[in-house]
Amino acid sequence: MRDLIAIPVPPALEILALLGALFGLALLLRAAFGRDALYRTIFQADTTAGRRFDLALLAAIVLSVLAVVLESDPELRLRWLPEFRAAEWSFTVLFSLEYLLRLLCAPAPAAYARSFFGLVDLLAIMPSFLGLVIPGAYTFIVVRVLRLLRVFRVLQLGDYLQESDLLWTALWAARRKIAVFLLAIVALVVLIGSVMFALESNLNPAFRSIPVGIYWAIVTVTTVGYGDVAPVTPVGRLVASATMLIGYSIIAVPTGILTAELGSAAARRRSGDGGGPKPGDGLTNEKPRCPHCGGPL
Repeated sequence: MRDLIAIPVPPALEILALLGALFGLALLLRAAFGRDALYRTIFQADTTAGRRFDLALLAAIVLSVLAVVLESDPELRLRWLPEFRAAEWSFTVLFSLEYLLRLLCAPAPAAYARSFFGLVDLLAIMPSFLGLVIPGAYTFIVVRVLRLLRVFRVLQLGDYLQESDLLWTALWAARRKIAVFLLAIVALVVLIGSVMFALESNLNPAFRSIPVGIYWAIVTVTTVGYGDVAPVTPVGRLVASATMLIGYSIIAVPTGILTAELGSAAARRRSGDGGGPKPGDGLTNEKPRCPHCGGPL
């Protein structure tokens, strides 16, 4: 945006001027169409206008993410930089106006702003403004791809949302087991990395420190195997072989934990007990609210 302004202006003034103009435009649109009409169009997908609005929004999200991805190519950026910048700010202005309209017509603006979709909508527009101050920050615009989750509501894929709740419930129920497993893995790779440093450091310059040994242990236990650090002594290779076998054996542990919890969660659903927290409820006793507008359910 600063490239398009002839007179140098501090970034803060640019941001305030743009947001002020967009806020004024949002107020005019609310006055022209009415708060209730805007609410039905923006937050509800069961009307013709609302469905068209959501489909147009999804198309804009896809195009904005595609523009950022293409701009990362050096040749394309060198040839089409002005066009990429114009597209970036066009989408930023569009999404900023949409966010302000959501705040102005939501029954509970604060609840919407704190909801999952409200935070994603805010994060989708922040990188462009931060890019005025922090070079390269605009690349985080790819976070806009999270807004495509609205496709489940637009296309009425309710069954998929129910299955995501089931998965979340299983993950929450298994959180302590998974945490214990991860702590055990951390202790294991630290131990193996230290042993490999003691065995290899004298003859193998690749193992120059214990952190390098821990890095090798993580790569080996996870069965990634980059090969940039490898043992050369017979004892080191023996320990490496054992580490590889351990890696294969522990892969099934988190899978088994999650599978068992999924079965338990499905059984609780069939018995009528959802169990566990729901995404976005903050683990509180507050009344459930719509994740899109923040209104009470």
